[in-house]
Formats: sequence, structure tokens, C-alpha cells
Amino acid sequence: MEAYIYDSVRTPRGIGKNTGSLAQLSPVQLLTTLLEALKERNNLDTTLVEDLIVGCVTQIGEQGGNIAKAAAQCSNYGDHLSAVSLNRYCASGLEAVNQAAAMVKSGWSSLIIAGGVESMSRVPMGIDGSAWVMEPEAAFGKFVPQGISADLIATKFGYSRSDVDSFAVASQKRAAIAQKNGFFNKSLIPVTDVNGFVNLANDEYIRANTTLQTLSNLSPAFEQMGEMLFDQTAIDKYLEIEKINHVHHAGNSSGIVDGAALMLIGSKEIGEKLGLIPRAKIKMGSVIGSEPLIMLEGPIPSTEKALRNAKMSVGDIDIFEVNEAFAVVPLRLMDHFNVDHSIVNVNGGAIAMGHPLGATGCMILGTALDELERQNKSTALATLCVGGGMGIATIIERI
Repeated sequence: MEAYIYDSVRTPRGIGKNTGSLAQLSPVQLLTTLLEALKERNNLDTTLVEDLIVGCVTQIGEQGGNIAKAAAQCSNYGDHLSAVSLNRYCASGLEAVNQAAAMVKSGWSSLIIAGGVESMSRVPMGIDGSAWVMEPEAAFGKFVPQGISADLIATKFGYSRSDVDSFAVASQKRAAIAQKNGFFNKSLIPVTDVNGFVNLANDEYIRANTTLQTLSNLSPAFEQMGEMLFDQTAIDKYLEIEKINHVHHAGNSSGIVDGAALMLIGSKEIGEKLGLIPRAKIKMGSVIGSEPLIMLEGPIPSTEKALRNAKMSVGDIDIFEVNEAFAVVPLRLMDHFNVDHSIVNVNGGAIAMGHPLGATGCMILGTALDELERQNKSTALATLCVGGGMGIATIIERI
């Protein structure tokens, strides 16, 4: 049995501060906006939707208590709609999609909505605490912040400040061009308040005027914490490195933003019953665990695993979406697989538009699908690095 994507929607990304355009809306409201859009766009008989799977990283306060079920109840889909919230860190939104696809492929479910949400302005990152820093067995000699990991990879594989800044500039330029030309419009759902006033219609984090000169003025974000504590932890593990070169900063790392994304995923039979036309087939998903100090290399083995299990090669992929948690992550993947930048993050990424943690995985898969259709291409792969040493990847094939 196959699992098909029948629709994909997302909110714009709002700056993740109290001055951001989405800061006045709760994360439940972001999800219900998209649930309503899926219903209206597809003339959806909501009684046939069986489950709602939502990725969310900081599950506390407004995002705690199974936010997915709260959104299900507020959506007016019906009391029958079950829901679950999950946390695989930055991969949560794509994990939700992969779990929905697996449920449909197994025959356990016929129609599921899956995706993610994160309101980083209202529920700040890290406010929920972490077993990684509280549990001595996990923390001692095995934990560094992700920025240190990014700089460790840059040092180990020779990426300079110029390399990562150049990638960041390209991300900003590509995102600005895509926004100007309406490349995101197919999936983008404007967010309104209770009075119908539009809070945000387009991604507001993009800085089209970014240049190498403006980025050169930014100080490394992780140098001080590294020198105080964490650099030595990494160096003790990677003995070939004498000193970590701190090259990442706010301009070449992912932005803090609010946002949500959802996909309508179902079987062939349910699509025919509802009169829906499938947009893509979810061919394969994968997750892997990796060494936690250099945790951000996860996209490479997860991509290899997904391709291997799908009996495909890198050359079979037309479009790559690699989450830009830090510039070095997609740079390393491109070099490892010898993939040209022209087919990677063609409309920019999280450096330009931001990374709403729990939603990003679903967002970038939707962006890949839209781009396959726009370019009349066939196959895409989305992948993310994941905190704690993991990676995730998903392959879709356009119908």
C-alpha cells in the first residue's frame, strides 16, 4: 500500500520575538488556521480524518498537554479526531509526516493530518529544561551546544568563515527571489486574527540586503562559551583538532521564528472516495543515531539510509531540501555527496526564513513538493540534522 500527499500547507514564518507578527497568536491558533485551510481547500469530509500527528519541540505551557489534541478540538473536525504530539527535536515535523506515512502504508489508517508547530516568541526554546544537561551520565563529556558542534564540523572539514557566510548570502538572495516571484504561494496560508485582520501573509525574517560585508561585522556566536567550557570537550573527543575555529554567528545560522505546517496524507482508496488528486507519493523515510558531540552530521547517514532502503542513488534526486540549522550542515552534505548547490535549497532555507523547530521538517518537505511541481521534476529528498546526534530524511515522488 502507498501513502500519498494530497495537500500541504504552512503559515508564514514570523519573527520569534514579542514584536513578531505571529506573537499575538497562540500555537493552537496557528494549527487551527491550517486545519481550516485543509478543510476548505479540499472540501474535506472531516469525519474521515482519523488522526492528527503534530511535532513540537518545546512542549510546555501553551505547547504542553498534547497540543495536537487541543488543536483537534478547536478545529471543529469532530470529537472523533484523535491526536498525538511528538518530539524528535528539529526533525519533529518530518517525523510526524513519516509516522503518518508508515501508518497509511501499514493499513492501520487511511487518512491522517501530520506536521508541526513552534511558537518561539511565546514559548522560548529551552524553557522546558533538558535531560542532556541535568543527567550526569548524558552530559559529562558527551554534550556540547549545537553551535559548538557546527563549528567543530567546520574546523574538522576545513570550512572557513568566508565559506559559511557565502552560503548564508545565497540563502537570503534565493529566498528573496522566491518570495518576490510567488514560489511559496501555493502552500502559504495567511494568518488572521479573530476579526479577520491579516497578521502575516509572507515570511518576515528574510533580509534581502544581506551581503558578505554586513555578515563580516558579526562576531562568532559560540566562541565565548566554547572557550569557557565546551571546546575542550569536543577537542578531547576529536584529538586531531587543536583549536576550534568559530565561524558561525546569527547571520549564517537558522533564525528564531514562529510557524506551523501540515500535510494531508492518505491511501489511494480514501483519495478516490473523497475525490482528491494525489500530489506526491512518500517513497521512504529514515532516522539514524550519530555521535552526539558532532551531532549535526546526521543528514548524511540518514540520506544514505533512505536512498539505500528505497533502492535509489543520489543521482535519482532532483531537488534536495537540507535544513539550514547552520550553514555548515548543507555545505557538508553537498560536498559528501558531490551534489551541486543548484539543486539544494533552491529557494533558500532556515538561515533566510527561520527555523520554527517543530514545524520545519514538514515545511521543507512541502517546499520541495511545490518546487518539483514548479520545475516539472520528479523526486525530492528532505533531510534535517537533529539534536543529541540524530538525522532524518524523507523521499517523495511527484505524481
